[in-house]
Amino acid sequence: MRMITFFLVGLAVHVVFFLSIFDIYFTSPLVHGMTPQTTPLAPPSSRLVLFVADGLRADSLFTLLPDGSSRTPYLRSVIEETGTWGVSHTRVPTESRPGHVALIAGFYEDVSAVAKGWKENPVEFDSVFNESRNTWCWGSPDILPMFAKGASGNHVHTHTYPAEEEDFASTDASRLDTWVFTQVKVSGLYQKSNSTLKASLLEDKNIFFLHLLGIDTNGHAHRPMSKEYLDNIVLVDRGVAELVDVIEDFFGRDGRTTYVFTSDHGMTNWGSHGAGHPSETLTPLVVWGSGVSKAQRVTEPQLFEGDDFLQDWKLEHIRRVDVNQADIAPLMASLVGLPIPVNSVGVLPLLYLNSSDKFKAESMYTNAIQVLEQFKVKMQGLVYYHTYDRFFLGCSVVLGFVGWTSYVILIILRTHASLNRRPNLTKQVRTIECNSYKSGYFPLKQVDETLFLLLQRSPITYYIYCLLPVPVWYSVLKESGALTDLIRSAPSLPLGKCLSSFVLVAFGIELLVVSFFHRAMLTVGLAVLSLWPLLTGLFSKAKFRSLSWFVACLCLAFFPLMPVVGREANLHLVTCAGLLTLVTSACFLWSSWRRSPLHASDRWQFFIQMLLVAVCSFVPLLTHSSLLQKRGLPLLNQIISWSTLASSILVPLLSSTRIFYRLFSIFLSLTSTYLLLSTGSEALFPPVLSWLMFAWINIEQEALLTQGVPGRQELSTIDFSANIDITKIRQLNFDPASVYCFLTVFNPFIMGGLMMWKVLIPFIIVMCTFESIQVSTQLSSRSLFLVVLVISDAMALHFFFMVQDYGSWLDIGTSISHYVIVMSMTIFLMLLSVVTHLLTSKRLILWNRHKMHFP
Repeated sequence: MRMITFFLVGLAVHVVFFLSIFDIYFTSPLVHGMTPQTTPLAPPSSRLVLFVADGLRADSLFTLLPDGSSRTPYLRSVIEETGTWGVSHTRVPTESRPGHVALIAGFYEDVSAVAKGWKENPVEFDSVFNESRNTWCWGSPDILPMFAKGASGNHVHTHTYPAEEEDFASTDASRLDTWVFTQVKVSGLYQKSNSTLKASLLEDKNIFFLHLLGIDTNGHAHRPMSKEYLDNIVLVDRGVAELVDVIEDFFGRDGRTTYVFTSDHGMTNWGSHGAGHPSETLTPLVVWGSGVSKAQRVTEPQLFEGDDFLQDWKLEHIRRVDVNQADIAPLMASLVGLPIPVNSVGVLPLLYLNSSDKFKAESMYTNAIQVLEQFKVKMQGLVYYHTYDRFFLGCSVVLGFVGWTSYVILIILRTHASLNRRPNLTKQVRTIECNSYKSGYFPLKQVDETLFLLLQRSPITYYIYCLLPVPVWYSVLKESGALTDLIRSAPSLPLGKCLSSFVLVAFGIELLVVSFFHRAMLTVGLAVLSLWPLLTGLFSKAKFRSLSWFVACLCLAFFPLMPVVGREANLHLVTCAGLLTLVTSACFLWSSWRRSPLHASDRWQFFIQMLLVAVCSFVPLLTHSSLLQKRGLPLLNQIISWSTLASSILVPLLSSTRIFYRLFSIFLSLTSTYLLLSTGSEALFPPVLSWLMFAWINIEQEALLTQGVPGRQELSTIDFSANIDITKIRQLNFDPASVYCFLTVFNPFIMGGLMMWKVLIPFIIVMCTFESIQVSTQLSSRSLFLVVLVISDAMALHFFFMVQDYGSWLDIGTSISHYVIVMSMTIFLMLLSVVTHLLTSKRLILWNRHKMHFP
């Protein structure tokens, strides 16, 4: 099979493996066809007002100031006198969309929404808003449309500000909350002249929803301990107090309004959310008004597993009633007399209700029947059972995985290993295989599986997962001659060395797998790799290069020990990284220049690239300073950032194709972009990684000399575009707030794309090194690619088995995420292999034709 054909087939196979995990585990738990359930008794409330302070931590609301006063005096008075309070426990992922869905629809994250980003769920779902007579919503354009889209009829009315207002560089993000409070006041509560609107507002079973995004925005931009974040909480408390007075006046203080104040998720000290830290999962809940129990004094200790915040909050004397976030949906539905959302898994928290025992009993019964309806629909037919096909599909994918990996290993053996080949025996084996195939076994196997899937009424993707192993294993049988050759050559092989190599590779793969859970294991691996020249005898022949490899490995080993999150931005380190890049680049360029002349146009290009590195070293610092002073993102900085990003691939194509100069141009170009996307010590990673890669290329050249390969060339004289003599190819020996320089307006897809490019930059550097080693050592690039492919597939299969073993969703989700990461990396590497080849071997000639004399 030719390389391009093998590449396309491998890419298709890995895309199938990647997509399979979504069909097996990332399927929607929602079912339809249930009958809405409602309590037959009259509800205690006619309307409900829901305040959601996005990104508000529980401790930020409940903790008193040093002088004993509260920054939220209104809500504190509600807690101590007129309402019931507690902590709402959220679930991972602690993001805005799943948090609001849990609050308003009563079910937790629909994992099939992973490909939908932040703004919508993949299927329509029932919610408290959908069951209401009318719902008026004010707030973010990222949240409100989701509930309007899922509602039947035209009774959910949304009012949003422009998406451009969600600017992390805003002078004052609290203006988003001010906009919401103002819009509610002018929407009709002050304008009593509109008789039609007034009639709608006076009806029962109405809901008013205020989404307050300012706290979350200020938390991301300035951290939760900042003055901006805490002042925004004060503003929200004042706004809630004023709005309650307005609403009570409008409805004549009839005592039929219920108020719920909560948050969708919290926030870590470093301004992030999405994970399971208590600062992200503990959110405040305060409920007061019609039908709600008033504050109750307690004298006995209140014990809550996992926290001891009551004394810190000075609330140990007031009864605390904790809930799961999904419990708020049935609570709101019961208070207003609405059917509980049909997919809700929440349990009604009775201690919040101030009603008769009969009403509580009826509400509990309704809640139970509503949950039972889901159970009945799921069990009516196996096609609806959420986990029915997991084992069957899992076995098919594993079979395909093992078959593909076996095929790749056999290709390596056949193409790149010196084995004792027996043509006659190989021919006989292949003849038997062909006869077996002609007899109809493989077609019959495919027909059997197709009929089984048809009987099961399976989705079209199931056919792909189940039928893929058939041609894969057929290809394995066709290449089994290589395995036969290996068996016959076994007596002549150094079995001890082969076994030790196998154990070493297996240990390396397991080390990489464990590193997904414990990053410090990468430090162990790098420390072991640093000893490579010493263990192979290279140190005695190339002391300087071996020492360079040793020091570079140890320097790189420090990075896995650094915190991934929780560190403060240090833009001075970014500047230092840029200056370090300039100094080392100048030294390397001067050293190579002495050995090989450089054309004037190339000198000018490198000078301009180094100048751009110097500029990009200071742009993050200047941008951060401007944001701190609330002057917004400077236009010049934004132009420099986007221009650098756009040119990061194009500019290296203008440089010489000689190995050192092309690598040098790629390094400068990618480092410029990486500096713009950095906020601290990670900016030092590309220079250290590039140092190690350069040392690796030199070490590989030294390894050639130890193996008796003569004629080692200087890197500055070897050309990427040179034709490689295939006959001389050596046999293969079996011996994962940095985008502010680009934009500050919330846009998850552009931000995610920039972060993905930041992650890919080190991969491109490594792959360019692979290409360099292939050219400089005459080692087949296909063999390197296949080895990497086998290693990544082995890691992915390891995570796939771990998913099968785990029982809890948190553990399953962790293993699935690791599987997705590994498979994504594999697919990206396959695509980047083509990009890398074009990046290194091609050149755009924009100058005089005589430049062709300088390759």
